[in-house]
Amino acid sequence: MIATERNFLAYLDEMKIITILLPLSYHHGSSSLFIISNDFKDAPLKIIDKRQIENKMKYVCQLEEELSFGKQYWIHDEHGGKTDLQIGAVIRTEIFDKKFYYDGTDLGVTFDERQSQFKLWAPTATALKLKLRPPNSQFSEIVKMKREDSGIWSVTVNGNLEYYQYSFLVHVNLEWREVIDPYVKALTANGEHGIIVNLKKTKRPKVKLPLIESPVDAIIYETHIRDFTIHSSSGVTHKGLYLGASELDTKDKDGGLTGLSYVKDLGITHIEFLPFHDFAGVNELDPNADYNWGYNPLHFNTPEGSYSTDPSNPYVRIIELKELIDQIHRAGLRVIMDVVYNHVYIRENSSFEKVVPGYYFRHNEIGLPSNGTGVGNDIASERRMVRKFILDSIQYWMEEYHIDGFRFDLMGILDVETMNLVRTVCDSINKETIIIGEGWNLNTPLPQDQKAIIANQAKMPQIGQFNDKFRDTIKGSTFNLFDKGYALGNEHFLEGAIELITGSIGFNKKNNGLFNNPSQSVNYVECHDNHTMWDKLLACHKETDETARMKYHRLASGLVLLAQGIPFLHSGQEFFRTKHGEGNSYRSPDTVNQLDWERKCIYKENVEYIKGLIQIRKSYPCFRMRNPDDIRSGIQILPFLAPVLGLLYEKNQVIMIINPSSRDHLVTIPDGEWFMLANHEFSGISLNKILQGGEITVGPISLNVFLKK
Repeated sequence: MIATERNFLAYLDEMKIITILLPLSYHHGSSSLFIISNDFKDAPLKIIDKRQIENKMKYVCQLEEELSFGKQYWIHDEHGGKTDLQIGAVIRTEIFDKKFYYDGTDLGVTFDERQSQFKLWAPTATALKLKLRPPNSQFSEIVKMKREDSGIWSVTVNGNLEYYQYSFLVHVNLEWREVIDPYVKALTANGEHGIIVNLKKTKRPKVKLPLIESPVDAIIYETHIRDFTIHSSSGVTHKGLYLGASELDTKDKDGGLTGLSYVKDLGITHIEFLPFHDFAGVNELDPNADYNWGYNPLHFNTPEGSYSTDPSNPYVRIIELKELIDQIHRAGLRVIMDVVYNHVYIRENSSFEKVVPGYYFRHNEIGLPSNGTGVGNDIASERRMVRKFILDSIQYWMEEYHIDGFRFDLMGILDVETMNLVRTVCDSINKETIIIGEGWNLNTPLPQDQKAIIANQAKMPQIGQFNDKFRDTIKGSTFNLFDKGYALGNEHFLEGAIELITGSIGFNKKNNGLFNNPSQSVNYVECHDNHTMWDKLLACHKETDETARMKYHRLASGLVLLAQGIPFLHSGQEFFRTKHGEGNSYRSPDTVNQLDWERKCIYKENVEYIKGLIQIRKSYPCFRMRNPDDIRSGIQILPFLAPVLGLLYEKNQVIMIINPSSRDHLVTIPDGEWFMLANHEFSGISLNKILQGGEITVGPISLNVFLKK
């Protein structure tokens, strides 16, 4: 609560600068004298600027020496009025950032059965207490914490505190706020209270995985833990839960594989799950009543409870998530975690804002929170302790949960240095970690050259970026439902398609590509965002029959899988996933979002086709070239007439021919005998169908792959 009535307002905006705002209704906003005081001494302030701003008079005053953070100061004026000195924009200065950086690895709770240590970074707080509540008790114990160097407050409490609820009481700007530990690792249902747990009880040995030599060897399959198994035909017992996603040998109504075993059989290498850190939007105690993708982060280091069998038990969600990850690893696959470090759900309610108001978020030129994310706040990743939190969190997920990769939501909000340090942290644990992100250039107050965006890809050579040029050139604009791309029959995108299929590295114009390396290009035509490709086809090819629509879809998906770079599939894309025309299903019901396993039965031929293309990609390195020089020297564009595109992969003597038009085309291929690996009807690595070189016909809306005998 506020402890005093303020006559005016005063803020510490730099280490030696105080801004004072006097209402014009208070002595006409006029004062010639201000004094700063604490319990020990008074000192006059030097007024260096004065100007009227709307209904206030603004005074900029200078201190003789820096203040001591952690103490309460007061400002008095000549009229006998006074106010507390609040912490203002000083927290967003470089000198503050350096002065209070803490490089320890023990923030949050360090548990031991004999005692537990608690540490919180709160440099602007004037007092701090720990609130402890024993299990099954209504009464809490309050323990004073001690201020240490670098703005750290700490206390060690003796005894075994397992299952105790805990929070921090932070006194800042004359107000007491109860705060959940930003580093909290276990929670009660709906994240209402932090819980102290003994993570040694949940430890599991790491499963050894086959080597991934390069990110271009990965094939990513994006899904949502609930969507993956909630459908009535999934054959899964624990539908919509961590345990359901980990079940093996589950079957659909026709006896075909579903779930994890299906994904393994498809040939995928990495499953990417939409966020499973604790998020808002779903009542964990009644998860079937709500739906959410999970981009409303609450607590970054704790698993979401709505996917567990018992959200009220703090251990269950931890153990069940670890079991899911282990099961995926035992299947020989890897897990990519979708992380949302770019914003929080509600800034004012977040632990970050309550502990150090104004520090963790970017503010614009007039001092208001910026909104490049579109959700009301942007995380200030460039600040040392914000960056440290992100790095600590990444390290925690890797070491504690054995995560294999990270997909950074709205990565363009974050800064280049932070993302490169994420790479360093990941490499120190596992060099095979895949890091990809959305490098969209968003309107956040960070210098352009510091943003982790596609335009700055050269500064982040080991981080992949979602290639929206690939998406919009191959499929057609995501934001114009009726726009058709190259694979949907628009031959005007032919030149662009050549560049994208060859890795977006400047195939014909060296040093003029979107990326410097194919491993930076995440190739996709569909993801959880926006309309599925099937729904787009229903709109922009309305008069086309279903067979042709299926061929367009197959062609676009095929280009994702056989282009240079990292292929990315949206779960269900292989059986023409539909969301019934819904373009933003972030909180739509299961009927819209669920993975419809019955469609897998209906369109099993297309599933087999996609499976065959995956086999081709894995079997022939010409589709997984590591560097731009190999691509430029190893691929030759064949002289076909538009819109047909032919690529000759010289080392493996493979030809890929793309015909996006709705009619047959005659083309000439080199002499000799060629195995057919793929056409518009089938794909795979069986070498049985042979054709002779020379003039051949390629069918309409087709992807054709030939291997020299």
